Formats: sequence, C-alpha cells, structure tokens
Amino acid sequence: MKKSLETLAGGSKKAFVIGIGGGGDVVGAIPTSNYLRRMGVATVLGGLTWERYVNDPEPGPRRMDEIVEVEMLSQTVGLANPATRTKKGVRFTEAAVSEALRERVLLIDPNRGVRGLVSGINAAAEIMGADLFIGIDTGGDVLARGDEKGLRSMLADSMMLASMVGLKIPSVLGVLGCCTDGELTLNEFIERLSLVAEYGGLLGARGLTPEDLELLDRVIPMTKTESSALAVRAARGLRGKIQIRGGYRTAELTPFSAVTFYLDPLVVFERVNGIAKELVNTETIEDADEILRKAGLPSELAFQRSGEWKKYLASGAGT
Repeated sequence: MKKSLETLAGGSKKAFVIGIGGGGDVVGAIPTSNYLRRMGVATVLGGLTWERYVNDPEPGPRRMDEIVEVEMLSQTVGLANPATRTKKGVRFTEAAVSEALRERVLLIDPNRGVRGLVSGINAAAEIMGADLFIGIDTGGDVLARGDEKGLRSMLADSMMLASMVGLKIPSVLGVLGCCTDGELTLNEFIERLSLVAEYGGLLGARGLTPEDLELLDRVIPMTKTESSALAVRAARGLRGKIQIRGGYRTAELTPFSAVTFYLDPLVVFERVNGIAKELVNTETIEDADEILRKAGLPSELAFQRSGEWKKYLASGAGT
C-alpha cells in the first residue's frame, strides 16, 4: 500500500528536502521542510549545483571540484554554508538560503549522471542519518511528457526523478507552484496530475501557510528565484497570466500555484515522465543530455550552450 507523506514522516527521524530542478528550487523546498519540522522530523534542505544563467552564465552544473567552502559528504554531495561559491565567485542560491535560515544546506552535483547521483545521495544519507528523501520541483515540468509546447528544461528534473526511484531510502516527489515556470499550461498540469492519481500516486497536498510565507519572505529577496516568488504571490491572491523570464514565457497563476502536491515518484517515473527511464544508467550529464537530444526533447544544458540565454539576459530578465 502506498504511504502518504505524513505516514512516512511518522517513521522518519531526518529527511533530505531537495529542490530537484536547480536554480531557486531549493527555495520551493522550504515549505515542505517547515511542515516536516512541525511534525517532529529533522530536515536538511538542499538543491543542485546548477544555477540559472542570470546567476551563473557558465553552462551546466558546477562540479564539486569547482566549488569552495563546501564540506564533502560524497563524490556528488556536499554541505554548503553562507560562504559557499564557485571558484569564479558565483554564489549559490543554497548559500543564500543557508545565510537566511542560519543552517547548512546540501549541494548535489549531477555531473556524474544518475548513477553518481544515486550513489552520492545514498552515501550522504548514511553519513547524516537521513531516512527519507523529498524531492521538490517548483513549476511542474517534472510532470512533462516532452510534447508540451512551452517545455524548455527536462534534464535536471528527469535525472533527479530517475535518481529518486533508485535510492535506498523512501522518497516522495513534491510539486509546488504549478505553472509558475511557464513550461506546462494549467490544463497540461491537471491532466498529468489526474494521470498520477489514476494510478494511486497522489499522496496528498498542502497549501502555503502564513508561517511558510513568513519564511519565504525572509529568503526570496536574497535570491533570484521567480517561480517560488510567484507561488507566494498566488497564496496572496494573484491570479491570471503573468509574463516571466523577461517576457520569454507566460506563467498561469491560480490558487493551485500555492499548493505543494505530493506524489509517488515511481508512478511519475513509470506513467508520466518517460525519458527518466532512459537516464537510469547514465554516468555523466553529457550521457543524459545526449539521450534527450536524440529523443528531440528540450534540455536546459543545450539551451545554455546555444547562447540563447544571452538574449534573455539582454532583455533585462531576472533584474
């Protein structure tokens, strides 16, 4: 029988709560971390070593050997603090979160492919005593099939989804801020969510609370996240179509955008995000990117390498 987040939390002592899409997804993980802590579960927040290009214009995620002021837990996982940055001086969103919340935050490096992610997270979980993994996607593109017109970035989310089903500890997939990244339309999101529910994969949902908003109000001004900020605005009544990414995309805000939906990652892996299955045995991010390229699917790594992000920055996006 499938278990809800609350049931899993009841048997958990410590959970990793990780933003799985890079950039500001770590901010979107804060409400779930807050929820678990209120249930008596210790949590460690985290995210990927992959910043949005408005913060780090160098394509791709940073390798662990490109990072300073990080405590290594495994080949692909480290603990960040407020001083954590790249050797070129780029500060991670996780470092900003660490400063705002006064706690260390995990950084996960996807450069070694899904195999590296699985082995690295398993090792880090054993070292830190974590017995539950919660992966949070802000926006909902982890639920993409690949044929959505607005889809731009399937790589990081798909790699992390593939990793979650291979972990030694139980995992739950959370999606906060549906459609706030402008990649899925509301109808597409509802269709995917309904499909997950049809196969018993909808494990629960939780809206942003006043306490969550207080925490997010403290953190968001220290970051460049758009999607999590829009989830906060949705919680305060904003709705309708909003231009984001400097006008490159349109986000469709509704009250659903202020909700985190908790899903069984295995159902999403088997029934929705088909490309994730192809990534399980990858040993480098290049392998994973090539699989997406051959399948004709959009990769944020390919986007960054194409130079399209330069037009994006020139538009004033992220300022």
